[in-house]
Amino acid sequence: MSSSKQVEQLNILTRAKYPLLYIISWEERRVEDILRQVALERRKQLYAWTITDGIVHIDAPPHAGIDAATRNPLTALEHIEQSQEAAIFVLKDFHPFFDDRQNCSEYAVIVRKMRDVLNRLKESRKTLVILSPVLQFPPELEKDITVLDYSLPALDELAQSLDRVVRSAREISGIKLSLENGRREAVLNAARGLTCTEAENVFAKSLVMTHQLDVDVIISEKEQLIRRARALEYFQSVADFSNVGGMTLLKEWLRKRGQAFSERARKFGLPEPKGLLLLGVQGAGKSLLAKAVASQWHLPLLRLDLGRVFSELVGSSEHNIRGALRMAESVAPCVLWIDELEKGLGGVASSHQSDAGTTARIFGNILTWMQEKTSPVFVIATANDVTLLPPELLRKGRFDEIFFIDLPQAQERREIFAIHLAQRGRNPLDFDLNSLALLAEGFSGAEIEQVIISGLYDAFEQNRELATGDLISNIQTTVPLSKTMDREIARLRQWGRTHARFASAPEKKRAVSNGRAVMRHIEIG
Repeated sequence: MSSSKQVEQLNILTRAKYPLLYIISWEERRVEDILRQVALERRKQLYAWTITDGIVHIDAPPHAGIDAATRNPLTALEHIEQSQEAAIFVLKDFHPFFDDRQNCSEYAVIVRKMRDVLNRLKESRKTLVILSPVLQFPPELEKDITVLDYSLPALDELAQSLDRVVRSAREISGIKLSLENGRREAVLNAARGLTCTEAENVFAKSLVMTHQLDVDVIISEKEQLIRRARALEYFQSVADFSNVGGMTLLKEWLRKRGQAFSERARKFGLPEPKGLLLLGVQGAGKSLLAKAVASQWHLPLLRLDLGRVFSELVGSSEHNIRGALRMAESVAPCVLWIDELEKGLGGVASSHQSDAGTTARIFGNILTWMQEKTSPVFVIATANDVTLLPPELLRKGRFDEIFFIDLPQAQERREIFAIHLAQRGRNPLDFDLNSLALLAEGFSGAEIEQVIISGLYDAFEQNRELATGDLISNIQTTVPLSKTMDREIARLRQWGRTHARFASAPEKKRAVSNGRAVMRHIEIG
C-alpha cells in the first residue's frame, strides 16, 4: 500500500471515530510522518507516549516538556481520557503491558483502564494509536482494535529513501548517479522487503563499495532477513545460463520472462510468472538451473527446506510454513526453490494416520498459497519421481509450466564437458570433445562432472596435465544411473513424453563418411 493510500486509510478511520488503531511497524519515523499528515488534514494535535519520556508533543524538542508522571502507563491512559483536545495519541511499544505473564494485578488494571478509555474516546475527537513491531493485545480488546500492518514500506516510500541517498551523495561526495533505462526500477525492486532505514543503509553501502547503486549488493542485504526464517535458506548464486549445458527450450522460455517483473511488463498487460515444476532424471541439472535463473534475473534465491518446517510441537509446523511463505513474499521479487519436492511431501495420502494430518495441512498451505499468491515470487520446484507427487500439484494453475529434463543428448554432453573443463581452468579445445560426448552416452551432467574430477585426480597423482585419455578411462569405468536404474528412467521418460514439455530441442545430427553420426560444431567461449 502506497503512503498516500495509508494516509487516506487513516483519515477514514479517524473520521469514522475508530477509537484504537494498532500499527505494526519497526519504523517509528516513517509512521510518524504518515500520522503527522493525517493530524494536519484532520486539524488535530499529535502526541507520542514512551515509557522514557511520557506524553509529549510529537514535534517537541528532545527532552522538552517531559511530564515524568505520564511515564506510568496507567497515568498516561488517565491523561488521554481527561484531555479535551482534538488529538491523536501514539503509544510506542505499549505491547509489554498487554502480557498477562507479567504482574497479574497490573495487567488487569491496565486492560480495564484501556477499555474505559476506549468507551469515552468513541464520543470524542481523540484517536488512540499503538505503534509496535510486535502484535500483542489481550482478548478483552479484540473487538475494539483495528490492526494495520505497515511493517514494510511501499515502493513510493522506498523511492523517497532512494532520492534522499542520491541527493546526499551528490551534495556531500559529488557522486552523480545515472538511474535511467530501468535502472531506478531495478534498484527499487531489489530493495523491496527492506525497511526504509535498511534500504538507505544498503544504498549507502553500495555507493561506498562500488560508487554506484549495485543491484547485487542490495539483494545480498536480504540475506539477513532470510536468516530469521527457520525454514528458508539464502543462496548466493553466481551461475547463470552460460553455466548450464543444454536445455535450450527451457532456457529460451525463461529468457522471455526475464523482464516479466518490471513495470513495463505490467503496463503491457503481462502477469508476473508463477513458477515451474522441473521433473527429470537425477543429476540432469534441475537444481543447477534453479540457481542459474536467480542469477540470470538478478533476484534473490531462497531455498525452502521442508524438513525444517516440521516440528514436534502441535501447530508449530503450520506456523513455520506460513512464516516462511510470508518471508518469501516480503523480499519479493525473488525465486523460491523447493528441491526434491516429492521427498518433503511424501506420505500426504496417509498423513492422517501417520502424523495426525500435519503433512496434509502443510501441503494444503503450500497449494493454496501457490494458487492465490499475488506477490512476485517465482517458484521452482524440482522432483525426481513423479509417482510420489500428489495429483493436485500437477494441475494447471499451480505452475506456469511443467518441464521434463532428460539425460543430455550428444551435443549437450559436448557442451557440459566444455563448461566443466573451463570451470577448472582447462581450455576445452585442447580435448577431443566429440569423442568424449559419444562415449558418455547415457551419462547425466553430474556424472560427466565426476568423470572430469576423477580424471583430475589421476593426472594430479601422476604429476602431469589432464588429457583426453584420462577422461576416456574414467568414462569406461563408470556405470551411469541410466544403466543401474534403466526401468525407472524409461518409465519416467514415458511420463514426460505425454505430460510435460521437454527442456531440450530434438537432437540434430549429420552423417560423415564413416557412417557415424557426430555432433554439429559449437563455439566454446
